[in-house]
Amino acid sequence: MKHIDELSDKILSGERRALSRAITLAESGRADHQQAAQLLLDRLARSGRQALRIGLSGTPGVGKSTFIEAFGMMLTGQGKRVAVLAVDPSSTRSGGSILGDKTRMERLSRDPAAFIRPSPSGAHLGGVARRTRAVVAICEAAGFDVILIETVGVGQSETMVAEMCDIFSLLLAPAGGDELQGVKRGIMEIADLILVNKADGDLKPAAIRTTADYAGALRLLRKRAQDPDGFPKAQPVSALHEDGLAQVWADIEALASWRKSQGHWQKTRARQAVHWFEEAVRAGLLARLTDDAGLRAQMRSLAQDVQSGAAAPDHAAAILLRSIG
Repeated sequence: MKHIDELSDKILSGERRALSRAITLAESGRADHQQAAQLLLDRLARSGRQALRIGLSGTPGVGKSTFIEAFGMMLTGQGKRVAVLAVDPSSTRSGGSILGDKTRMERLSRDPAAFIRPSPSGAHLGGVARRTRAVVAICEAAGFDVILIETVGVGQSETMVAEMCDIFSLLLAPAGGDELQGVKRGIMEIADLILVNKADGDLKPAAIRTTADYAGALRLLRKRAQDPDGFPKAQPVSALHEDGLAQVWADIEALASWRKSQGHWQKTRARQAVHWFEEAVRAGLLARLTDDAGLRAQMRSLAQDVQSGAAAPDHAAAILLRSIG
């Protein structure tokens, strides 16, 4: 398709308007737009461009927007191009918190070397994550050096973001023992860096103590082959005063470099590609269930049988799956 080739060329040359058009195409739910987006993504993948993908999670109020703006400005100040994307399943009606984030990240949103984009909230998290993954690929092809993928910290979203990033960071506030107990083990197990924010003013001593608590928890929870000595690690930062940000970047670069040298980077990217292939297959099968009137009717009928106890859930599912085949 000629217009897809033209759009691809413009994206590869870094044209901002073409980047926005491509993302809008990838996020569209229309079947023809999805087909065009698939062709575009296939073209762009041939460029072989890769960015450093950094996942960032944290509960509301922890200072994610302040951190992202300060961290992003530091990176653009070093001559890097930075894209900020968001996975936000918190609302099915609004655009999600990133709309507020763009207002709060006023300096970064005006920086010509930065790009901020929400993943629109959808009916289910999987759809949001698939769109975000497509946007990541488009931003890589457009020549961004670093892609920050933000999630609101609701549990499942962290796992999905971890499947599309190279380094996963967890941003936390100074807390006591009870708050430490509340941090889910699963999130701790996927975090490469735990950043205790607001390490300034009266909160600084608490932030240092909290950092030590998390460092101890990390040592107890895991040690992976793809972790060099000293990782995963916890460290205090102050996004407000921009303290510790240079060390965070140095740690990210060191970890990424080590993983590349050991072959872990390539293996992880390959595993992630297979994961998203399988997710696309599952999504396609679900789409057939919703798009085909006959299958929808059969699914409703089987659901009634399950509800009434006339059929076991597994047996009813097997009947429906045979119909799809």
